[in-house]
Amino acid sequence: MSFKEFLKSKILILLSLTIAIITIEIFLSVREIELAVKIFVPILIFICYSIGIANEFYHKKRFYDITMKIINKLENKDSVVKELETPNFFEGKLIKERLERLDEAMIENVNKYKTLQQEYIEYIELWIHEVKLPIAASKMIIENNKSPVTKSIDEELDEIAGYVEQALFYARSHTVEKDYYIRECNLEDIVNATIKKGKIILIANKVKIDIHDISKTVYTDSKWCIFILHQIIGNSVKYGKEENKIIEIFSTEEENNIILHIKDNGIGIKAEEISKVFDKGFVRHKQQI
Repeated sequence: MSFKEFLKSKILILLSLTIAIITIEIFLSVREIELAVKIFVPILIFICYSIGIANEFYHKKRFYDITMKIINKLENKDSVVKELETPNFFEGKLIKERLERLDEAMIENVNKYKTLQQEYIEYIELWIHEVKLPIAASKMIIENNKSPVTKSIDEELDEIAGYVEQALFYARSHTVEKDYYIRECNLEDIVNATIKKGKIILIANKVKIDIHDISKTVYTDSKWCIFILHQIIGNSVKYGKEENKIIEIFSTEEENNIILHIKDNGIGIKAEEISKVFDKGFVRHKQQI
């Protein structure tokens, strides 16, 4: 807030003061009063008002500057009101009081939605636990009654199990800080576990896997990493060529990180769709390469 802007907000008061001083001067001019008094009275009024204006501007500007400094400094904007000092002018006190009430209402709403989210996650986890039981039972029945038909059913069950797991990971992704455990892992073990997890779909689609240069140590959550790699490889198989499908997996090492590469000879992604591939629910359109 600049002093010029502050004066603009006081324009009506300044006009009123000017009119008052002119009126006093007119009144004094018709009286037999010394010239020094006639000059001193309006100057005194002007000085007193200027001191009041300057004092008001100082306190308001200080309050607003501190407020903006706190807002820009804090990462958590929810705590801005708590950090504010109580100002010593009426408008500031009123603003702080209203902000505190809004802050309390916001915190109450946030806590309510956090509770609803937690209840939803607990429900999803319970549902997934329950639905895994009939899937496991069905696979046991298939194991004891092998045939071309049950083999096809088994493949469909694996796909259902994959979608169930995907739902679980998505539900937990909103509270990933509680479910994410970083530790030292072997990249080759993670890749092999991913391939083993998707072996049925890879074999069924006759996908050739070329793995090399992955004997590296990385720091990650192996569970989440396997889940992500499984999704990528699943999409690679889904959008692969009808014949001679190939997926190449390898890593390269830079100064501060290790990059895992997954390449296939599938249909590719259009240049205009590259920026959208991580959007929720995005489905890429097939193209020929």
